[in-house]
Order: sequence, then structure tokens, then C-alpha cells
Amino acid sequence: MTQRARIAGGVLASALLALVLMLALGGGIPARAPIGLPDPGRFTAWALPIATFTVIALGVLVVGSLLVPMLTVTGEGGDDIRGRAVRAIAAVRRLAPVWALVALLELVLTYSDQFAVPVWQARPGDVYGFAVQVDQGRALVVQALLALAVAVAARYVTRAPEAGWVLVLALAAFAPPVLTGHAASSGSHDTAIISLLLHVAAVAVWLGGLVALWWYLGERPRTQQVAARRFSALAAWCFGVVAVSGLINALVRLGGLSEFVTTDYGRGVLVKVALLALIALLARRVRSALIGGGLRSVALITGAELAAMSAAVGLGVALSRTPPPVGTVYTSVAEDLLGGPLPPAPTVGRLLWSFTPSGVGLAVVLLGGAAYLAGVVHLRRQGDTWPIGRTIAWFVGLLTVGYATFGGLGTYSHVMFSAHMASHMVLSMVAPILLVLGAPVNLALRALPGTDADGGRGPRQWLAAVLRTRYVRFLTHPVVAALIFVGSLYGIYFSGAFEGLMESHLGHAFMEVHFLLAGCLYFEVLVGDSPLPHRIGHFARLGLLLVVMPFHAFFAIAVMNSETAIGGRYYSLLDRPYATDLLHDQFVGGSLTWAAGEVPMVLVLFVLLGQWYLSDSREARRYDRKADRDQGADLEAYNRMFAALAERDDAR
Repeated sequence: MTQRARIAGGVLASALLALVLMLALGGGIPARAPIGLPDPGRFTAWALPIATFTVIALGVLVVGSLLVPMLTVTGEGGDDIRGRAVRAIAAVRRLAPVWALVALLELVLTYSDQFAVPVWQARPGDVYGFAVQVDQGRALVVQALLALAVAVAARYVTRAPEAGWVLVLALAAFAPPVLTGHAASSGSHDTAIISLLLHVAAVAVWLGGLVALWWYLGERPRTQQVAARRFSALAAWCFGVVAVSGLINALVRLGGLSEFVTTDYGRGVLVKVALLALIALLARRVRSALIGGGLRSVALITGAELAAMSAAVGLGVALSRTPPPVGTVYTSVAEDLLGGPLPPAPTVGRLLWSFTPSGVGLAVVLLGGAAYLAGVVHLRRQGDTWPIGRTIAWFVGLLTVGYATFGGLGTYSHVMFSAHMASHMVLSMVAPILLVLGAPVNLALRALPGTDADGGRGPRQWLAAVLRTRYVRFLTHPVVAALIFVGSLYGIYFSGAFEGLMESHLGHAFMEVHFLLAGCLYFEVLVGDSPLPHRIGHFARLGLLLVVMPFHAFFAIAVMNSETAIGGRYYSLLDRPYATDLLHDQFVGGSLTWAAGEVPMVLVLFVLLGQWYLSDSREARRYDRKADRDQGADLEAYNRMFAALAERDDAR
């Protein structure tokens, strides 16, 4: 048996040991049902978490295989994959179908567990009904279909960027089961779901990168050293996302710090924290070994890190089967719709200082703040500078996002149409202006590392290439950006979609993301300076602004004058004791949209005029410097042209 095979066995054993111990000690395996009551049997009780772990393990192997081309591509031959990367993509073509098959096996076991039917008594028709009618079944079917899509797409991968797009598809396949697990039945639904989505994606990339370094590149020390250096920075970000998202998710499910030590679920979380600390120590040792050139120690330490990460994954699977302290304890329809208690009647103080966790808001603020700050610090360390005004604009923009999502305005945006419209205005018209003025794309192009191989492409070159793609060219076309910005208003609020989105926690999260991105796209076209394919002149930008402003005002007037309550069924189900007149609250929301919505537009108008003036001033100074260098040759040529025209007229 080779050393790699022994290490692989140890990794698998550590994961299964953590899984079994947590299931046995944490209540993940229920006791036998009393005689006469339905019972899925002990086989299902143990086979289901093992199948879940196998699905995750296969997904991680696929992700790791897709990371190999990006970690090993060099400038020779451009972005074409070669050598070990070709074998890694071939492995994806074999692993992804198995991933899909095991997901379908998990579907059968989940049916057995949910309906307390032993596996050998499950009828195909009943399993099919579960797969198409129940959320857990549909999620596993979607995961299997995405895994098959990865297998098909991998057959056409010949270059590293193509492997990157398939990697995104593979990471998306981890998402469907997350939307129907414990996170979907806990308080603060969207916070639990979004934090777990980030947690799972970061773990998959981190663990997949370790698999790539250890398995595919273990026999090539020099290639492994290059790949490990590339993966080091990504692993550091994965560690931060895993730690913060895991802490937020645990707090949502536990409900209090004391439950970390008083419940089996909390103690399991503490064990995961200890494993994460061990992994961080091992990762630091890997970085030290890379600096010192100890490639043999890198292989050993990454193997230990892989074992610890696998144990953490096994523990996580067991925790998903362990009942958390915070579950579905709602006593009213309003609590079920909101994912928590109905907030009290709004006051000035509550609108200013209330706090309700929001997955979208926390993700944007924490990730956006950390990434921007890391970019600024990197430039400073290299002796470069970044305008303080842009930094202030960015972080003030993040604060406005926080206020509109998890602050006082965000708290009441779920229960009052007027507060919702105010939050919408902030997310689509106030925060985007500030975020665009922060110039995050320009900062990324300056702070991201370039290529480490002659003729190759690093993260900076990849970002620049994405900005030149036809998809970005289409989305950033001024007409398209304006249509998305304005058209979504009429499409969401006057089509009946608003009511359905509000009744879903993920639907409300989708609206928050959409409003923010649509605003950033539109205002980037107007006042941004990122290197976009379409960058129209200042006069055309002014015209685009003046064309869009009336449509926004017409929308506000239509909302004010509507005799039908937008989202009336949703707000009736809330049965709130305040703002009971839905049409009056809607009139207030339309008034806020009309009155306050013009303020950002006027601000953009002044910013645009200021940019226009500064651009003309820079052009004039450039022309003056050129005239000083060539003694006004352009002016002399211009005068000679008019003199020649005058002579021709005299001759006539």
C-alpha cells in the first residue's frame, strides 16, 4: 500500500469516526419507535447520514479536480490544460455521474426517513411523488441533475477558464439540499440559509484545493509548490468565510451563548471550532514550509489538514441530523412568514436602532468591507496610494446597505409596504451611488495579484478578461442597464410577483440582491469609471439620466394612485395591529419613492456635471502640455486650414 493510499484511508477513517461519534452522542440516531408505530429502521438511520457524507465527499473531489487546471496553468500554451490537469478533468467526467447516482440514493433514504418506511418497503410511485412534490426530494433531484450537467460540461473543457465556469456549476450543486435542511427550519431563515450556503461553498473550495494539492500534484514537487502558493491566498479567504459564517449559523440555531455548553448541538459546534483552530495552525505550517522550500513537509502537513477538514465535514453531517435547540416554534402565521416575532409598532427610535439579522445584508457588509480593506492595505504595503474619498464612499455605502437590510429600516421592510419602498429606494438609489464612487473594480484591478508565469494569466488578468466578455458588454450597455433599473420596478410590483416573493424568505433576499445589483449596474454606467466595454460620453450620460427620471416618477405616482393594495394578501396574513389601512400605507410608500427618490437623482446630476467639468479640465491641460511641446503645431495647422479655405473663396 502506497503512502498516499494510507493517508487516504486515514482521512476517510477520521471523517467516519467523527460522523459516528456525533450521531451516537448527539442524538442524531433516534431511538427505536414503540411497537405499533411506523419506523424506517436502523438501516435508514445509519445509511442516510453516510450517504449524505458520500455525496459531499464526491462533490469535493469534483471541485478539487476542477481546481487543478487553475492551480497549474502556465504561460506555455496560453490557458490550455495539459499534463495532470487533463487527468483531473477526465476524473470529473467519471466522478460527477457517481455523484448524481449517490444523490438519488440519498433521495430514497430521505423518503424512508421522512415517511418512516423501511427502504425495502418503499414503492417507486411513492418515491417519485416525494421527488416531485416535497421540497427535500426536489432539492436532491436538482442536485443530481446539476451533477450530471457538470459531467456533460466537463467533456468540453480544454482551457482553464472553461474549468472555472464548470467549477461554478459544481459549487451550485451543493446549494439545493442546504435550502431544505435545518437552516430552512430555524429562526432568521434567510440568515441561516445564506450563511450556510457561504459556509458550504467555502468548505468545498478549501477541501477541494487540498485534494488537488495532495492527490493530483503530490508526485510533482515543483508544480505542487507553485500550486500551493496560488492556493494559499484563496485558502486564507476560505478560512475567514468558514469561521464567520459558521459562527453566525451556530448563533442562529442555538439562540444563546450558554447553549454552546448546555446542548449536544452546541458541544458539537465547539468541537468543530477546535478542529478549525487545528486546521488554521496546520495551514500556517504549510505557509512556513513553502517559504522554507520544504516540499516534503508540505505534503505531510496538507495530508493532516485534509484529515482534520474531513473530520469537520463528518461532524457537520452529523450536526445536520442532530436537532438544534432553535427550531420551528412559531405560534402564528406572521411569525412563520417573518421567521421571527412581529416587530412592535414603529417609532423613530425603533426605525433608527432596531436590528434583525439579514443574510444578504450581513454577507454584503462583511465580505464587501473585508475585501475592500484588504485591497487598500495591499496597495499601501506596496507603497501605492488609494484615494481616501473613495474608501469613505465605499464604507458609507456599506452602512446604508446594512441599515436597509438588518437595521431599523430593514426590520420594518418585511412588515410595512412604506418601509419596504424606503428600503428599496436606499438599496437601489442611495447605496449604489456610494458604492460605485468607491470604485471597487478599479481597486481590484490594482490590488489583485498578476500572473506568476511568463505569458500566463493571474486573477488580475482574469478579471480584466471577464470585463471584456460579451455578457458584460451586453449587461453594461447603457440601454440595457437603464431597462433593468426601471423595468424591474414595473415588472415586480405590477405583475403580482411581489406578493409571491414576499411570502418566501429567499424571495425577499432575491429582491434585496436584485435592487442592489441593478442600482450598481445603472449608476456604474452613469458615474462610474471602471474599464467597461461601453463607456459613453458625459453628454450621453446626462441624457440617459434625464430619460430615466420621469419613468421612476411615473412609477411612484402609479403606486400612490393604485386602488389595489400591492401584496395585499401577504400583509393581510401578517395581521399587524398597526398601519392597518393598507392603501394608506401604500400611498405613503409611493410618496416616499417619489419625494425622496428624486434626491439621489439630483445628486447624480451634480456628480455627473462635476465629472464632466474635471474631464474637460484634464483634456485642456493635456492639450496645453502638448502645445508647449510642439510650439502649438495643432493650432498653426488649424489656422492654415482656414487660411486655405479663405484663399479658395477669394479665387472663386
